[in-house]
Amino acid sequence: MADEPVSTGKPLARVDGPLKVTGGAKYAAEYEVPDLLHGVIVPSSIAKGKITGFDTEEAMAFPGVIKIFTHQNRPWGPHFSLFFKDPMGPPGRPFRPLHNERVHFSGQPVALVVADTFEAARDAAALVRVSYREEVHATDLEKEAVSAYEPPRHRIGVPPTPKPTGDAGTAMAAAPVKVEATYRTSPENHHPMELFATTVHWGADNTITVYDKTQSPKSVQIYLKTAFLFFRRHVRVLSPYVGGAFGLGLRPQQSVFLAVLAAKALKRSVRIVIPRDQMYTLGYRAHAIQTVALGADEFGLLQALKQDAIAATSRNEDAQDPMLYFSGLLYRCENVSLSYKLAKLDTVSPCDMRGPGATTGMFALESAMDELSYATGQDPLALRYANYTSDDQMEHRRMSSKALMDCYAQGAEKFGWSLRIPAPRSMRDGRELIGWGMATGIWDAALSPLPARATVTLTADNCLEVATSVTDIGTGTYTILTQLAADAMQLPVDRVTTRLGDSSLPYNPTQGGSWTAATAGSAVQAACDKLKKKLLKHSTGRDTFNPGVVPRHQFVDLLKAAGKSSMKATATITQLSAGRGFTSATHSAVFAEVRIDEELGVIRVTRIVSAIAAGRILNPLTAQSQIRGASVMAIGKALHEDAAYDHNLGRCMAHSFADYHIPSNADIFDLDVIFVDEKDEEVSPIGAKGLGEIGSVAVAPAIANAVFHATGHRVRELPITIDRLLPGLPRTGGH
Repeated sequence: MADEPVSTGKPLARVDGPLKVTGGAKYAAEYEVPDLLHGVIVPSSIAKGKITGFDTEEAMAFPGVIKIFTHQNRPWGPHFSLFFKDPMGPPGRPFRPLHNERVHFSGQPVALVVADTFEAARDAAALVRVSYREEVHATDLEKEAVSAYEPPRHRIGVPPTPKPTGDAGTAMAAAPVKVEATYRTSPENHHPMELFATTVHWGADNTITVYDKTQSPKSVQIYLKTAFLFFRRHVRVLSPYVGGAFGLGLRPQQSVFLAVLAAKALKRSVRIVIPRDQMYTLGYRAHAIQTVALGADEFGLLQALKQDAIAATSRNEDAQDPMLYFSGLLYRCENVSLSYKLAKLDTVSPCDMRGPGATTGMFALESAMDELSYATGQDPLALRYANYTSDDQMEHRRMSSKALMDCYAQGAEKFGWSLRIPAPRSMRDGRELIGWGMATGIWDAALSPLPARATVTLTADNCLEVATSVTDIGTGTYTILTQLAADAMQLPVDRVTTRLGDSSLPYNPTQGGSWTAATAGSAVQAACDKLKKKLLKHSTGRDTFNPGVVPRHQFVDLLKAAGKSSMKATATITQLSAGRGFTSATHSAVFAEVRIDEELGVIRVTRIVSAIAAGRILNPLTAQSQIRGASVMAIGKALHEDAAYDHNLGRCMAHSFADYHIPSNADIFDLDVIFVDEKDEEVSPIGAKGLGEIGSVAVAPAIANAVFHATGHRVRELPITIDRLLPGLPRTGGH
């Protein structure tokens, strides 16, 4: 309706930035509440078995200790596991802290010490003695893979592995060129900057206010009401600021359950912060073993594609992610066979982590495509051009939009791909070998499968308030919703205030899956349209309204004519693509340069160019930040992160950043981001596809492919550490 947009599509700085850098933004462990107690978890020292007893005498005598909770004295709760299910949980029985004497994984909470100070609770927790009857545990995926099984029930919200098409076995046998290899990825832990924490304010007026680190205040609210039978108690969950979550906050975590348990029992406010060395007990990206077989003609045209994956899960739940969902979507091939199985381990349940499934599955597929390019003598980029498909061949549907070819072209030009010398070990600079690799990425693009609501309120002083319960986990949600509302109502950005992360606000689904911008943004736009209709009717008496026919200056007059009373509108947006006969996805082409010290095997990723097709880009500044952050995480997956287990103990040994390596500033060089022009009027009402996941999907395989180009040695296991690279690295100069 305006002559041109006010701010959407422009690089607006984060509206919540000043609060964050000045300390005004409060996180879950920073809220001051009266009468506050502190809880510290006592973790199990075994991986599997039964608790036979506790010795808490010395701990209880420690000054300041109020109570020690175990399964023997915890408050009564529902018996059936159904009461503890959360909306994002996989099939199976969810873990219930302090439920009984069973120990399911190393580090499991077996006791909770509550004291009047954190220091007292921490020191007393070290004095709790627990005796066990230990049982034989299994944490080695390589050994348990022989017992892998197809999950009997699919996880809600996660697309199932596509059914076979054609006859992959026969086509593979007849193919002139065959590539087959097995790829492994190590487990990864979540280590966001903000630790998981919960502060519970126990109100005297039958209310409970929970400040929690979560990606869904509404989900936590529902979980607490059922798990603690709070049906008659008002429960409010707030998480207005989240210091990174990346999937670990999709489900209610141990801190919120135990803090509320203690608060309910003691009728006091309680805070629990999960320390860094216990973060590995909350969830992890499942490690996997994948075998990929590609059959092609002598020019590299695919004739058969087979990909079989075995991923880890826990004893209690069938944790699942879309590891192979995208494998049949990228390339033209009539004969595709995909198999996804799980192997049970004595660990906590795996959980989503940025680009869940796709980052693991694409590493195997895109590495195999790179191997095929060498087997057929094709340039890796040319091979992907040759096998391009414009449709969803697995579901026989068209794509709502697909600008992947533009990603290839613009990314290659920016990177300088035409200057690449094809032969491995052919590019060097002094003692460093130089490698260039590339890979394709894909991720789902859709609205949330659950309805989303938003409310907009125009105040008497012509300011606008936007309200919805969705969180901002650092992705820029505050900013883009503010921009969309400002545009819709023709107001300056500084006259719009956005409220998020509060279960008392209109329902909006979990922040995750790269659907938040499209889902919450569409709900906000719809609410603004309803408000504009109210304004028009209030000012002119007309019932009909076409937002495209009111000039900007006339709409400003309508705002002024609204009077001194406030006006409100609420709208609900639902999934539009279901049953529409098309598939929507974001795409990427990632080009990576590595430099490797030939003698030491030290790898540096000196350049990454990510060309992204993600529909309408609402804010280039926050969007670029999303892709760069995802690239850094993917560099960690490719070269650093390994939640290594001691299988004798059944315990993750990466308890700190000294053991669990993540990229540092010195590991990050040039990260260039290109957003190709892609218009999609079907994927969402605002044309946005989402950016959270697509930035990471193709980075690790691009790096792995660059490592091969530099060295001539194919490492098929992530992370590519020095010990995995050196044995296959030819030496020169007499070394």
